[in-house]
Amino acid sequence: MKSILLRNIKSLAGIYKEGTAPVCGADMKTLPSCSDAYLMIEKGRIHSFGNNDDAPERADEVIDATGRWVLPCWCDSHTHIVYAGSRETEFADKIKGLTYEEIAARGGGILNSAKRMYAAGEEELFEAAWARLEEMKTMGTGAVEIKSGYGLSYEGELKMLRVIRKLKEKSSLTIKATFLGAHSYPEQYQSNHEAYIRLLIEELLPQIAHEGLADFIDVFCEKGYFSVDETSRILEAGNNYGLQPKVHVNQFNVLGGVKASIQAGARSVDHLELIHEEDVLALLSSRTIPVALPGCSLFLKIPYTPARQLIDAGLPLALATDYNPGSAPSGNMNLVNALACIQMQMTPEEVMNASTLNGACAMDVQQHIGSITVGKKANLLLTKPIPSLATLPYSFGSNLVERNFTA
Repeated sequence: MKSILLRNIKSLAGIYKEGTAPVCGADMKTLPSCSDAYLMIEKGRIHSFGNNDDAPERADEVIDATGRWVLPCWCDSHTHIVYAGSRETEFADKIKGLTYEEIAARGGGILNSAKRMYAAGEEELFEAAWARLEEMKTMGTGAVEIKSGYGLSYEGELKMLRVIRKLKEKSSLTIKATFLGAHSYPEQYQSNHEAYIRLLIEELLPQIAHEGLADFIDVFCEKGYFSVDETSRILEAGNNYGLQPKVHVNQFNVLGGVKASIQAGARSVDHLELIHEEDVLALLSSRTIPVALPGCSLFLKIPYTPARQLIDAGLPLALATDYNPGSAPSGNMNLVNALACIQMQMTPEEVMNASTLNGACAMDVQQHIGSITVGKKANLLLTKPIPSLATLPYSFGSNLVERNFTA
């Protein structure tokens, strides 16, 4: 693996000596950086960095980064990129005024994707997901969490997770897999929730653990989907198989799912478009990372996660795309960052911390990526020439990433 030297970097941003803890509260307003810098990559890892005058003289590849910024790659900690087909007809229905819940009640939504998943083969699913992953890479993403959840059957969920495993094996990106069999109740179990929960706990979880197919477990805790009690039961079963929870919660209703997720040891709680003060207090006394998904809020025209409430309370916050065919059909973290600034009143520095180190923490990969730290993987992006950090979210319609050094 060749050595790479970046010289004349306008600003090297996201520097953390350890880089193993999330950035919280007021600290998110600061993005530690070094101007007129160099960075040396050796064997796919950050070897050294500092003032440009101290740069090594030789490397296998030397890059003149004049006018450019170097940042950690985006860590997208919440996606559903393994799916078949698309759901643009539902997009048209939304324009006509139908709500997410109304579309689901008509057989759309998650169940629509489940029908398409049933008919698709593993190779078809892999090729489609690979194309999405490669596009995300060109936009600066270096780490991705990918969920199952459109299989909604023994064979379907295993098929999805095996596709994710194949993506892990082939891609240079850091990938984590999440078992989301509790995404919705399949049609045949709509009146027999207990039977489906037993399928998840007694049949799928043992096989997933046997094959080592997942890192996390997830549940859609929401009215019309999984109750708080059902969520807790499934998360506890996942914990018994070594799968840490990452939970969909508080998207449309506040049911008590945040507290239940924290009690189950959740790595993250995701969505949080609605949040009560007791949820904030519970998060403050935990190590759980709140994750906002502004692309979903944009597409569904629902409230945005109250970032200021969370950050001003002293919490960390991560940002992710929620890339999926129904409610956020985009893997563009640059757009997510812009929405966080425009709609959630986050500063560019807060956004960068949320999309890099905090995203890595939400995926439990912060020991290896997410910051400019000696010894970490060179999971880095190089921008095109830009005048300031704010240019990235300001230019929301442009991809200003010139190169992704993901190793």
